[in-house]
Amino acid sequence: MRETGLNRRRFLAVGAATAVVAFDPLGIGWLTEADASPNGIPVPRLDGELVTDDAALAEAAEDYGQIVHERPRAVLRPGSVKDIAKIITFAAAHDITVAMRGQGHAVHGQAQAGAGVVIDSRTMARVHSVAADRAVVDAGVTWSDLIKRTLASGLTPPVATDYIGLSVGGTLSVGGIGGASSHHGMLVDNVIALEVVTGTGDVMACSKTKNRKLFDAVLGGLGQYAVIVRATVRLIPAPSTARVYNLTYDDLPSLLTAQRTAVADGRFSYLEGQVVPVEGGWDYLLEGVAYFTAPNSPDDTAMLAGLPAPKSTEIAELPYFDWLDRITALVDQLRPLKFPNPWINLFLPDAATDAYVADLVSRLNPADVGGPILLYPVPRGRLTTPMVALPDSPTVFLFAMLRVVAPPNDDTVRRLLADNRAAYDAAVAAGGKQYPVSAIPVRPGDWRAHYGDRYSVALRAKARFDPHGVLTPGQHVFP
Repeated sequence: MRETGLNRRRFLAVGAATAVVAFDPLGIGWLTEADASPNGIPVPRLDGELVTDDAALAEAAEDYGQIVHERPRAVLRPGSVKDIAKIITFAAAHDITVAMRGQGHAVHGQAQAGAGVVIDSRTMARVHSVAADRAVVDAGVTWSDLIKRTLASGLTPPVATDYIGLSVGGTLSVGGIGGASSHHGMLVDNVIALEVVTGTGDVMACSKTKNRKLFDAVLGGLGQYAVIVRATVRLIPAPSTARVYNLTYDDLPSLLTAQRTAVADGRFSYLEGQVVPVEGGWDYLLEGVAYFTAPNSPDDTAMLAGLPAPKSTEIAELPYFDWLDRITALVDQLRPLKFPNPWINLFLPDAATDAYVADLVSRLNPADVGGPILLYPVPRGRLTTPMVALPDSPTVFLFAMLRVVAPPNDDTVRRLLADNRAAYDAAVAAGGKQYPVSAIPVRPGDWRAHYGDRYSVALRAKARFDPHGVLTPGQHVFP
C-alpha cells in the first residue's frame, strides 16, 4: 500500500495491539498493557494512539534520503490537537525528544527522533475550509490534496514546490520554494495564520497580528520552537493552463543571462532551470511557464523576445494541475526502491553564482548525480520570512543537486556527503546559505553562522517556546 493511501482508521487498527499505556523513566522505555513495572508513569488519555510496534518504529526511523536511521521509542498517531499537546507536555516533563513527521520526504533524518517520539501527522489531514482568499488545513494535508480541493472552487495556492505530495506542516517548517516564488515568495510567505503546539505543550494561535514573535519563529523555523498543527494559507484565482517554454543553451553564461532577463521583467509565471548531463558535457535549460485561462493566451514571440538565442526551443501545454503534478508518478516509483538521496540545496548570491556553479560543474561527474541539478533566480524582496536565512543580494539563486545513489552503496554515500560538505563550505565562503532540506554533515557553529545576526533571536525563541529542548532534534540546530 502506498504511504499516501493510508488513513486514520487504518493507522489506529495497526497499532492497537501495541498501544502504550505508561512510561518507565528508570528503564527508559514505554510500557504496553502486556508489560508490568512499578516505575510506570501513566500516559495521558488520548483520542488517537501511541504505539511501539516494529512496523511503526521502522517507518519513523527512515525517510526519503535513506541515509539516517534514528529509531524512536514510540510513534504518536494523533486523533486530535489535544493529543499532540499532551504528548509534548509529557515529553518535556520527562526529557523525551519529539519530532513531527509528515510524508517522510526529508533526506538526512531531520524529522527523526532517536529514542524519542515521532508524531505522525498523516492522521491529522483535514481541509477545514476553502474561502475566496484562503484555506484552513491540518498540518498533515498534502499540497496535492489541497490543490485538488481548491481548484474545484477555481482557486490555488500562489506557489507550489516541484513535488506537491509534501505535507503542509512539513513544508512550512522549512520554507517551500518553487518556480512561482519569483512572483509570490516561498510557501511560508503566503501564510495568514497558524495554530501550533509549543515545546511546553501550549496550543497557540499566531499570525502577523497575534503572537507575532511565535509566528515569525515557526515559519521556516525547522520545527525548533513549535510544531504546526493547522495553517491558514493564502489562495488566488487559479489558471486553467500552463504553457511551458524549454530553452536549451550550450553554456552557463547564456542560461544565466536569460534567467536574469526573465526574472527582472517577470514575463514567466514560473521560472526555473536545470543543468543537464549530455554526452561530452552539459546542457543548460531554462524552464519558463506562462499560466493562463482561455481565451487569454500568451504571445510566444513576446515571451521569448530579448532572451539569448537558444540552440533549441520546445513549447508545450498542460492543464494547470497536470503541470504542478508532473513528477508525482516518478517520486512514487522511486520511493519504494529506497535509494539513498544525498541532496544538497543552496542559496547563492547573484554576484557569486556564475563562478560558483561553473567551478562546481567543471569538477562534477555526471555519474555522481543521478537526479536533476536545479538552478534558478528569485528576487530577494519576495522572500520575507525572518527565519529563512538568505544571502544579502537583490537576487538569490537556488542551486540544488538532487543526487541519487543507485544501486545503494555506503561508500559512495559517505563520499558524496563529504562532497556536499565541501560544496557547502565553498558556498558559505561566497556569501551563500543552505536551504535546510539538505544532506550536509553538520559541524559546531554552522547554525550560528547560518543565522548570523538572527542567531540571538533564535536562541531567545528557543528559550521561550521550547525551554526543555525537546523539539525536532534531527535538525541539530541547538546543542
